[in-house]
Amino acid sequence: MKFHVIFLTARCLTIELLEEGIVRTQAYSIYLNGEKLRVSDRIVESIYDLLPDTEYTLAVGRGACAPEPVIIRTPKEFVTLNVRDFGAAGDGIREDTAAIQAAILCCPKEGRVLVPAGVYRIGALFLRSDLRLELAAGAVLSAYTDREKFPILPGLITAWDEEHEYNLASWEGNPLDSFASIITGVGVKNVTIYGQGTIEGNGSYENWWEGEGREKTGGAFRPRTIFLNRCENVTVQGIRIQNSPSWTLHPYFSNRTRWIDLDLVNPKISPNTDGMDPESVDGLEVVGVHFSLGDDCIAVKSGKYYMGSTYKVPSQNIEIRQCHMQFGHGSVTLGSEIGAGVRHLHCHDCIFEGTDRGLRIKTRRGRGRDSIIEDIVFENIEMDGVLTPFVLNSYYWCCDPDGKSEYVRCKDPLPVDERTPEVRDLRFRNITAHNCHAAAAFLYGLPEAPVQEIEFSNVSIDFARHPTAEYPAMMADVEPCTRMGLMIRNCRRLILNHVSVEGAEEPVYDFDGIGELIKD
Repeated sequence: MKFHVIFLTARCLTIELLEEGIVRTQAYSIYLNGEKLRVSDRIVESIYDLLPDTEYTLAVGRGACAPEPVIIRTPKEFVTLNVRDFGAAGDGIREDTAAIQAAILCCPKEGRVLVPAGVYRIGALFLRSDLRLELAAGAVLSAYTDREKFPILPGLITAWDEEHEYNLASWEGNPLDSFASIITGVGVKNVTIYGQGTIEGNGSYENWWEGEGREKTGGAFRPRTIFLNRCENVTVQGIRIQNSPSWTLHPYFSNRTRWIDLDLVNPKISPNTDGMDPESVDGLEVVGVHFSLGDDCIAVKSGKYYMGSTYKVPSQNIEIRQCHMQFGHGSVTLGSEIGAGVRHLHCHDCIFEGTDRGLRIKTRRGRGRDSIIEDIVFENIEMDGVLTPFVLNSYYWCCDPDGKSEYVRCKDPLPVDERTPEVRDLRFRNITAHNCHAAAAFLYGLPEAPVQEIEFSNVSIDFARHPTAEYPAMMADVEPCTRMGLMIRNCRRLILNHVSVEGAEEPVYDFDGIGELIKD
């Protein structure tokens, strides 16, 4: 069996099997220093309790054949700072914010902050550069829900010269005052947060989620679980995060971040508890993550109006693989706050299960000429129970006062100007989607700015025996439906190569505004 090590620190590592399927595979054994460690069926698997600066042999295999070992040496570790030694109680009663924060601030380069087993009541914790933070097995960072436990990060602070600004916080694509998140990083580099522990956000309808949680209360908007503002080289591995106050993971203007072997769990009915919202990022890797939550699993963003047009920083160079996405509104969503666009996104070898939509693009007139979507590739995807597998909605009406205005909802071509967004190319390859309900695909481009190219290759879609009528997209003048086939509007070049749709009502292929159709 082939594998490679995708994450290595002084105390643990993560492997990824190669050519063994999607998310799970036939059971195999893991051997460490020649001894059988355990049996697993996961494509992405982590090993803990290693020692620093130590050589190990690692192998995986099945049956009687001796697997070929790989030699690995863990990095050095200078010192361990146990938060208990700084006064943390871990009894689930006393507050441990100051003790853990002190350990973080005192940690030297190549040191480790260790949070051992226990329940630690905390408010907001702030990261520093060159930090390794380990949540050991049985460790729970249990967040308070009292607003006074969380400092407020101002959205924008005007510089002394009155020409520049300092942006500290964000809420749904705008630079608005927000509570500091449970884990907050501002301008930090070279950080690793890892382990087998849990971050418990304690979100509920009695606190953060009350009234759908969209209102500014207590002077600021809701915190996230992990918020990284203009950070670099940050890796988060292994931990479980649950009951987030709002978005779970929010890398913001941050580059080269990795999210590995995580378990993100929020109730299906919780409002705006997206799994991950990369916003104006460059270089993002998401691998082996399990999502089960109350909104989009991954929602890629780049600012609404002001941030997108002022800073012009797209989200780009994103890879998502070996992830299992359940019960969200969208498995992988682009938008709707994409004022600076999304480019070069590759999602492959993933399972989408029970989500409302698979790929979900939310854009609209007004996002602007910098809102360019290009080089979006989905391949080797297995979907089951996804209501509508492929959605492009160029008329998204939610979350803005003008969402249902005639300018946004008009289906006739309007003049192309500085307000007009653009979708260039979408590619779907080697995808199966079973037990759909609403539509096989609902892709609606703008008539004045058609999608440049859409490709479906080796795509197979079928419907549930007793489908439930649902809205295929959140746009005006669209009603709930079942068994709608491929509904595509306004595309310059449409490629259909080995595409099958079973169980759809006629017409299976409902196209309009297609410049060139290439069909096998």
